[in-house]
Amino acid sequence: MSQARPLLPTRAACLAIAALSLFAAVPASAADVEPQGNWMVRLRGTYLNMDNTSAPIGGVGPSDLVTVNNKWIPELDVTYFITPHIATELVLTVPQKQDVYLGGTKIGSFKHLPPSLMLQYHLQPEGTFRPYVGVGVNVTRIWGADIAGGLALDQWSVGPALQIGMDYRLTKHWFLNADIKKTWISSDIKSNGTKISSVSLDPWLFSMGVGYRF
Repeated sequence: MSQARPLLPTRAACLAIAALSLFAAVPASAADVEPQGNWMVRLRGTYLNMDNTSAPIGGVGPSDLVTVNNKWIPELDVTYFITPHIATELVLTVPQKQDVYLGGTKIGSFKHLPPSLMLQYHLQPEGTFRPYVGVGVNVTRIWGADIAGGLALDQWSVGPALQIGMDYRLTKHWFLNADIKKTWISSDIKSNGTKISSVSLDPWLFSMGVGYRF
């Protein structure tokens, strides 16, 4: 009775297996990931949490008597990806009205528009979970001050801004987003053109929302 010969792969089979193995080893970013476009728009709900520090009124008495309220604001962000890792983001909202307090008593209000421009680095631009960090500048326009005693505020504040956040991919185009920013916003408080105090709002911005990339 003859002994069965073991089945050995032919050269063609070996080449086919090697080709399939090589294809399987191609990174997902090159073989499976579909182009997503360079633009991303996010709509977020943002909680504006003021740091609220102020100098003594007229240089005497206690500090931090002047405060501004915290509030929720809508936020619209437009991002452009220069490379997969590098992006710029314009942070926008609608004009906001804030209340001003002195020692806990409301003494007036003012309006402001606080856009920021950020430069971001995205750590895992092709992953499902996509963390990023950013640094930039905040430019706040202040107007419409209506404060007891005819007190006035500076019209402009320019300061740095920092950011950390993440996008979570739901589909090819849609993402969940969580984001934290720190901005530096300050103003002098003036009476008849003379500075009597200064206030640093320096808010934290805590945001949640959705994004669409195209």
